[in-house]
Amino acid sequence: MNGNFPYMRVWMVLAISALFIGWVWAKSSSGTLTDGENIYRRGILPSGASVAGTREEGGSAAGAVVACVNCHRRSGLGTVEGRTMIPPITAKYLFRSSDQIPAELHSSDMDHAVNLAPRTGHPTRGAYTDATLARAIRDGISPDGHPFDYLMPRYPLDDSAMASLIAYLKELSSGRVPGVTADTLHFATIVTPDADPARRKGMLDVLEHFFATKNEFYQAKTPPMQGFRRVEFRVARRWQLHVWELAGAPETWEEQLRNHLRAEPVFAVISGLGGRDWEPVHRFCEQESIPCLFPNVDLPVVAEGDFYNVYFSKGVLLEAQLIAREIRDTAAKAHIRRVIQVYRKDDIGVQAATALRDAMAPQSLAILDRALESRAEDDELAAALKKAGAEDALILWLRPDDLRNLPAEPAKSPAVFMSGLMGGLENSPLQGAWRSATSMAYPFELPSKRAVLLNYPLGWFRIERIPVVAERTQVDTYIVCSIVSEILNDMQDNFVRDYLLENVEVMLSPRIVNGYYTRLGLAPGQRFASKGGYIVRFADPEGKQLIAEGDWIVP
Repeated sequence: MNGNFPYMRVWMVLAISALFIGWVWAKSSSGTLTDGENIYRRGILPSGASVAGTREEGGSAAGAVVACVNCHRRSGLGTVEGRTMIPPITAKYLFRSSDQIPAELHSSDMDHAVNLAPRTGHPTRGAYTDATLARAIRDGISPDGHPFDYLMPRYPLDDSAMASLIAYLKELSSGRVPGVTADTLHFATIVTPDADPARRKGMLDVLEHFFATKNEFYQAKTPPMQGFRRVEFRVARRWQLHVWELAGAPETWEEQLRNHLRAEPVFAVISGLGGRDWEPVHRFCEQESIPCLFPNVDLPVVAEGDFYNVYFSKGVLLEAQLIAREIRDTAAKAHIRRVIQVYRKDDIGVQAATALRDAMAPQSLAILDRALESRAEDDELAAALKKAGAEDALILWLRPDDLRNLPAEPAKSPAVFMSGLMGGLENSPLQGAWRSATSMAYPFELPSKRAVLLNYPLGWFRIERIPVVAERTQVDTYIVCSIVSEILNDMQDNFVRDYLLENVEVMLSPRIVNGYYTRLGLAPGQRFASKGGYIVRFADPEGKQLIAEGDWIVP
């Protein structure tokens, strides 16, 4: 038992992840998967029964828990779990012996996984055939007759199901990848028409300089160096940026994006900038199976069952959860009986207010929304604030222009909260008594703690002579460029969209330089890398210093 403990731990982690992944596939699948794909991704046989899996030391499971995708991942290119290497099982690896696989297809982790897939003591393996692959799946035996590791289940598939699975593996992650040529990787960034002009300029400055700097070090493919430990020059490609500017109403954006994609096929969407509505972009990327990596949006789409869109955080929806938790924890002590939310009908405060309602349920507090119609009517804001009394919590989902127009005297509410993202964070124009009366949702590391983390990106901006016109947007854009660069360096020539996303999940947690974020991390089935924040106050009536009212909160 003690000797198998590390394996038991990894098996349990993978099994728990599998439960969620299986739910995702059951939820998101359109029912058009092939028989082999159903076996691989969902653990479902052509008959509709669940795939069964057993291990030689005992124990069995069935269905989504034992689906191949849980370990070998959606791409089939494997992964690393702690010290355990899960080998790739696509055709270009399976049907070649380990010493016949071209060097440019190897990352350091993949090289280790390919060569050490059987148990220790057998560092290489021969090429598979259909027959030996079927034996490996059923009995856990390599082409050379060596038993597989403890983690690999044995699957008693009949001949028909086995043929379907092997046929799927032969096609998995094969063929030409859009946006990838012999010497260039094509990326898009997407800008919606309601995006802030200053943030747009700042984001594009960072992207263009990063791409230019990356291309300065481009070198043509160099023949690999061979040795006892496989060593090779990295396969380098230029990076080409395509800026997809959208226009008109959101219902026209998907067709615009499809036109862009036809004209300029891309490997992935990197960064990007949105205003109130990002859902058409999110939907397009899911439908076209294009990774959309960390766009600058404060109202992302929450669809954890999706795969191709990843975000830094839930933005104002996370803020709503932070505020809701604070109200729940303090309602009795502060004698709060009602919650009043103030927002503009044409802004993202609408969705934030809905998210707070959902987060408060089943709390017995009444929630009253005050939706402001016209920005020209300043008295409308004042009238809404007068409704807040001594037993009301007041929440301001407002932009800086409205915060400047708050009446001199703050509301009589015992608890006032505001959106940091909408209100300007530490640069919020709150005045006078409002500054001491208002708590702010703050879904980032505190300014005093993140100063060191910002030294690197801000120093790079100085070197590149990039004016800082929208710091958070520019830093976030730099961070995602760095993430993609690091991942592509290790992917070598395995330019597969699914594999790109799988590597994002793997490499985020160890990162130290994350800009505004305390920590980033993704697991299978997660699409928001930063999951918490603070409730803060201003330290004094003037200045930008913030004081956290408690610890980091993950609602």
